[in-house]
Amino acid sequence: MQIPVIVQTAGLLILSNVFMTVAWYGHLKNLSSKAWWVAAIVSWGIALFEYMLQVPANRIGYTHYSLAQLKIMQEVITLSLFVPFAMLYMKEPFKLDYVWAGLCLVGAVYFIFRS
Repeated sequence: MQIPVIVQTAGLLILSNVFMTVAWYGHLKNLSSKAWWVAAIVSWGIALFEYMLQVPANRIGYTHYSLAQLKIMQEVITLSLFVPFAMLYMKEPFKLDYVWAGLCLVGAVYFIFRS
């Protein structure tokens, strides 16, 4: 049984974005007392795993979706993972702006996928 392209693409992008979020922001909590270049090297190592998932996700997705559709899909996934990461892991307070940003992305999804 063939896994649908949307499931393959979204699944790999979700996993990729987990690594990306940790690489981009995790050092702010875990390595704040270290030199910036230590955080950069650790983040680069984590980002390697992000790319190992993101590149095949986009190659698979590009067989059925446009570049713009892939980008919007990635942005929706990024925000969907970032908000829980910010609140639960980084202990940031909830902001209503997250809701407004999410609604803007719903509009972006509508316009980019409507055709």
